[in-house]
Amino acid sequence: MSPIRVTVWNEGVHETRDASVQKLYPEGIHGAVAAGIKENLGDDVEVRTATLADPEHGLTQEVIDSTDVLTWWGHAAHGEVSDEVVERVHKAVLGGMGLIVMHSAHFSKIFIKLMGTTCTLDWRSEHDRELIWTVAPGHPIAQGIPHPLIIPEDEMYGELFDVPQPDELIFISSFSGGEVFRSGATWRRGRGRVFYFRPGDQEYPTYHQKEIRQVLANGVRWAAPTDAERVLPTVSRRPTGWYETGEQLSSTDPRLAQS
Repeated sequence: MSPIRVTVWNEGVHETRDASVQKLYPEGIHGAVAAGIKENLGDDVEVRTATLADPEHGLTQEVIDSTDVLTWWGHAAHGEVSDEVVERVHKAVLGGMGLIVMHSAHFSKIFIKLMGTTCTLDWRSEHDRELIWTVAPGHPIAQGIPHPLIIPEDEMYGELFDVPQPDELIFISSFSGGEVFRSGATWRRGRGRVFYFRPGDQEYPTYHQKEIRQVLANGVRWAAPTDAERVLPTVSRRPTGWYETGEQLSSTDPRLAQS
């Protein structure tokens, strides 16, 4: 079996301007996420990274065409992401590429476009303890994850999370302030699988925690498309008037390819 081709995308803004984030993530958030995926999946993956500052944000058509799963972290520069790149990623997801959206990337252009809602939520950054409760223990993303998964300190996200009803709800978080949040959920969009995972504010060392890395690695394996799934979506049209005559057309009739 061929390795899963993973592109880890991070806007990379906080690491270049905030000393506290530089200290936590000297290789960038993308470096920590990529290392966690690689340490859990080993030779089953090929991992590369890309950031906002790269040409075309590192997400050229060539890169997207050779990516099975894209992970996305953003926070301070959602508006700086090119609409052309967002459209490119959106088309790829509909065509079968997996997408893992992390933490504040709930406000990314690509996630909002895929969800079709505001994706707003409640939040508070006061070093809250987070308990992540597994509510779908049989799901592949939950395999090997403790119940609950304890994050000593992280930013709080609370309901209401304005997203469509998930296809699968895997994790629910509770916080020291009493709030709850749907912190791990999946959707299908076209042929693609989308996984949103809540933890990971830039001011906390969350992506160094082994259990968080395991969830992301599980997510990569789950989101990876089969060969049959990774096909660009197409729209076929019947030739005008065919239904009026009752004419029976062969599947190879060239008129079926008319636009």
